[in-house]
Amino acid sequence: MIGIIDYGMGNLFSVSKALERLNVPYFISENKDELLAADALLLPGVGAFRDAIERLNETGLADMVRSYIASGKPLLGICLGMQLLFEESEENGVTKGLGILPGRVVRFAGHTKEGQAYKVPHMGWNKLHYLHESPILKEITEDYVYFVHSYYVTTEDRDVVIAEAEYDVRVPAVVGRGNVYGMQFHPEKSSRLGMELLRNFTELAVKRSGV
Repeated sequence: MIGIIDYGMGNLFSVSKALERLNVPYFISENKDELLAADALLLPGVGAFRDAIERLNETGLADMVRSYIASGKPLLGICLGMQLLFEESEENGVTKGLGILPGRVVRFAGHTKEGQAYKVPHMGWNKLHYLHESPILKEITEDYVYFVHSYYVTTEDRDVVIAEAEYDVRVPAVVGRGNVYGMQFHPEKSSRLGMELLRNFTELAVKRSGV
């Protein structure tokens, strides 16, 4: 059973509908005990980093996420949910994140080094380029996924970057270490490839649970 963390800042409808299309059983909850019992967790997110981390801290869900990850069960952060996994963000002032993965969330400059302007947010379809093998990329070929974001992750630890996209700079698009994964784009809005990536994640939960 997949648990979707409800902390008031995620697009729960589209994520849950994607799991329904995959015929994957799920539940949505803010109850820490229920979430800790799940075979895998999804941490969605839409909105501002500071508001999201404050909400997670206030509800105790931040500590629950850390405990869940420490248990070895798989967790996937989506969009803002991925950014929250990192150490800090510069959005609305420097704010500490969950600190699960090394890196910082920064804003797109909005202009190239040569001074040419480009649109922020990064919105639309962009191609993934795969850097490392990962179970989440099983039988996946390079294709396009759907992004909507004004901030992106920078990290000196390239081992955590599984795939990236180009939008003036290299944008970590799929990240992961151990049982923790993140996707900067919206897999639930990314057609075939997005659904395949979600299916691969849910299969990690099935393998671990022995179902």
